[in-house]
Amino acid sequence: MCLIAFAWRCSASYPLILVANRDEWHARPAAPLQVWSDGRIWAGRDLQAGGTWLGVTAGGRMAALTNVREAAAPRAARSRGLLVRDYLGASQPARAYAEAVLAEAEHYAGFNLLLRDGPHLHYVSNRYPPRWDLPAGVYGLSNAGLDSPWPKLEILRERLRQGLTQVEEAAWTWLTDRQQAEDAALPQTGIDPAWEKVLSAAFIVAPGYGTRSSAVLLQGEQTRFCEQRWDARGEAEGERTCLGMTI
Repeated sequence: MCLIAFAWRCSASYPLILVANRDEWHARPAAPLQVWSDGRIWAGRDLQAGGTWLGVTAGGRMAALTNVREAAAPRAARSRGLLVRDYLGASQPARAYAEAVLAEAEHYAGFNLLLRDGPHLHYVSNRYPPRWDLPAGVYGLSNAGLDSPWPKLEILRERLRQGLTQVEEAAWTWLTDRQQAEDAALPQTGIDPAWEKVLSAAFIVAPGYGTRSSAVLLQGEQTRFCEQRWDARGEAEGERTCLGMTI
């Protein structure tokens, strides 16, 4: 994922409410949201490296990933999407998994990782300090640290804060906002300013690159997970996928 807003323990029905966009090169193959062959994991799949960017399990686990934007990102030995896949398929507590990941963090390019295990939600990164057991609140995560003041992140986070009771209907409008930030508000990540401008929109349409999918996740005893995929023109690709389960 490249843009996430989430509400943690702000709803009696859904301890975790998350809305997100995944931005990626259109040439990179990916499978849509589906129940994996083990019957436990719900996620899309990166068909190039085998990992994923956002998923949940029938046991109530959740993992979400964003990359850290770096002007000269080092070539990494391992795909970051495997961090999500491996956590969803594991049984160890979220914090123990996160600590094991941090011990080998140099094998990955910059990443942000959200891990939920029952009442625990942790944020870990190999570029920013971890935040264990996040308190109740509404948060935002893009391609820098948690709650970094990027315009599109702050807008989406505030929309979620004000629209918690209408997420399933309103989130698709929030996530398809193509408004770019003013030049003075652009983050300074070391990349070309013109490209930074393109990436400042919540929903990105650019030659060969853009928002590939949007997701709405409401996770509780009753969990609902919906995904809409987008083509290279920024138009809906296929029917929206919605899955539901009782934990």
